[in-house]
Amino acid sequence: MNTPTTTIINTINFIIPVLIAVALIVLVERKILGYMQLRKGPNLVGPYGTLQTIADGIKLFIKENLNPSTSSPTIFLLAPALFLLLALTMWAIIPCPQPTLNINLSLILILGISSLSVYSLLGSGWASNSKYSLLGGIRSVAQTISYEISMGLILLSIVIIAGSFNINSIQNTQQNSWFILSCLPLSYIWYISTLAETNRTPFDLTEGESELVSGYNVEYAGGPFALFFLAEYANIMFMNLLSVIIFLGGNSPISITPINIIIIAIKTGILSSIFLWSRASFPRFRYDQLMFLTWKNYLPASISFIIWNLLIISSINILPPNTFI
Repeated sequence: MNTPTTTIINTINFIIPVLIAVALIVLVERKILGYMQLRKGPNLVGPYGTLQTIADGIKLFIKENLNPSTSSPTIFLLAPALFLLLALTMWAIIPCPQPTLNINLSLILILGISSLSVYSLLGSGWASNSKYSLLGGIRSVAQTISYEISMGLILLSIVIIAGSFNINSIQNTQQNSWFILSCLPLSYIWYISTLAETNRTPFDLTEGESELVSGYNVEYAGGPFALFFLAEYANIMFMNLLSVIIFLGGNSPISITPINIIIIAIKTGILSSIFLWSRASFPRFRYDQLMFLTWKNYLPASISFIIWNLLIISSINILPPNTFI
């Protein structure tokens, strides 16, 4: 029986590792970008600059919060808190090694929660009462909704093959063969779409420093800006972890508890490193290129793979008995 104390302890047990992982990936990103750009990166605060991320976080939270006089104060302050809350809530569904919330339709819940993040981004852009912020919020809504359609169709193909909406079941289905081997084109489309879904370069049109001066969060400073920052990198880690579970077999081939967490962490770290690599390697897309990619390429390809999987499975009659449970 779950008591309030147990619930609080379980919540802290998955929130603290997430925040530590966010601090680590920020440090790794700055180090990798420094290496690729022939500079040192953080190297003064702590041994080899390892405490730089913590120092930056403390600096942000002790800075004065700026609230534009013409803004809508309630929504302006609630938007970053909602963004971080949604980002952390999705982590409760992931089995590492066991999910805090074990739900049969966990994939649908993840899609629903991730879709709610557009309200915080659009709300922050509108509440700031700035043209740059509003344009960034509108871009975020259009970009997120567009790529979520392709991602939802890809997940539907995986559900048809695995026979379940439950993440644990999808992970267990890949004990003998990872889905990246049988669904390589889908994994490619999924990974590129996660770049766009998390607003990472070359798809960071919602921020667009060269045109929107940071977009939806241009009016934020101090603590509220830090909440946006934490949520963004928590989403990056989450999407890569979800990619590992869906296409790279999760904790396979070893299911021993201490080892499987390390395996998942290594796989997630590799995918996250490619995120950082792409930031240093590719220029920002134009907005028409961003939309062309999903509506004219990824959407037809995702629908085609659903039809193909249905035809193959129905023709050889291997539909799993627990499909859609």
